[in-house]
Amino acid sequence: MGGEIHEYTELLENTRRQALDRMIQNATLMGANAVVSMRFDSSEIGSTMSEIVAYGTAVIVVPDTTASPVAE
Repeated sequence: MGGEIHEYTELLENTRRQALDRMIQNATLMGANAVVSMRFDSSEIGSTMSEIVAYGTAVIVVPDTTASPVAE
């Protein structure tokens, strides 16, 4: 009884990847080069469907030219 349903796990992994790709594409269209505070959210729609959303804050990251180099 029980156990993992591999096809369903693969479907959810693909859906998370699509949500992440869409988030990155939207951030890029806004001129961002990074996303911070990224999260996934999921919910059930009815008894047979799930929704997965990726969201975060699109930002522009620039090097700090005034910072001292880090010693290795």
